[in-house]
Amino acid sequence: MRTVQRGMTLVELLVVVAILATLAGLLLPAVQLVRESGRRTSCVNNLRQLGLAMGNHESARGSWPIGAESRQWIAQPTFPYQFFRWSVLAHLSPYFEEEQILRGLDLSVPLYTGFSPTDISPQNKPIVKLTVPLFLCPSDRGMPVSTIFGPTNYAGCTGSGGGGGTPFDADGLFFINSRIKPKDLTDGLSKTVAFSESILGDGPQATQNRSEVNPITAYAFTFFIPLTETRCQRATDWNFTDLRGFSWANGEYRTTAYNHYRGPNDATIDCIGVEMSSVDKGRQYAGYGWRAARSRHPGGVNVVAADGAVRFISDAVDLAVWKALSTRAGGESATIE
Repeated sequence: MRTVQRGMTLVELLVVVAILATLAGLLLPAVQLVRESGRRTSCVNNLRQLGLAMGNHESARGSWPIGAESRQWIAQPTFPYQFFRWSVLAHLSPYFEEEQILRGLDLSVPLYTGFSPTDISPQNKPIVKLTVPLFLCPSDRGMPVSTIFGPTNYAGCTGSGGGGGTPFDADGLFFINSRIKPKDLTDGLSKTVAFSESILGDGPQATQNRSEVNPITAYAFTFFIPLTETRCQRATDWNFTDLRGFSWANGEYRTTAYNHYRGPNDATIDCIGVEMSSVDKGRQYAGYGWRAARSRHPGGVNVVAADGAVRFISDAVDLAVWKALSTRAGGESATIE
């Protein structure tokens, strides 16, 4: 008696395909979740290294580094002081255990030695162009957004964003020529945020077409300072000359500075202004900003406090608490949980 071999029917094939599709639908989110967990852990480790370097700087020099540098260039005394502009990350470079190459930075000359973005001293040009893994969160795009500079996801906290986003004498840890000491933190080291994240920019540069930019990855630009809500809402330029996070070496709000004027991952577009007309060489071309902490991590951002502890802060954090965590001596009782 001959056995008849029967093939799989179309219905059975469709059932198998449906089962496989269902399994894939269940497994892929789990795989993505595991991957994001690993990326977030790497991000936490980066911030922990920043906190350690910050502590080493304070132990060696008696204060934390400046947020951005503004001073006279002896070789050219009439040169704008703001062109020094070296960031908190640049000033921390001798204290990063794994980034020996950054120790070749020559901070005795301005970051910009001329009025063009490409006017960088020959000894510094190849270093500031480096993409440094320590400065990048793996959850973000992880690639340069400038042909001249290496990018960064991490920024020092200037404070609450008061004074229209002023970069001078702000109420946080890092601002222009800051040099804050532990004794200045009357709120407590564990209750004061030092660094957080901000995602890299995207979209066209220097556009006047608002529809071309995404509020989450772009910024509005105004030539009027101090910042006000009205001035930011009436901005006619976006991503003016550079994308956000374009340089770890540059101490501006577009790059290595942020504040707590708005909550983490706020839907409102960031706003940057510049002081163009000041006759004071120490203030001319200074950048003002309301730049929020932003990340690609679901639900919030990582921060590192002045004591080096890293915490995850929810997007739903109360804005008053968030602002309290940004100030060094505000007298608030907020705590980083």
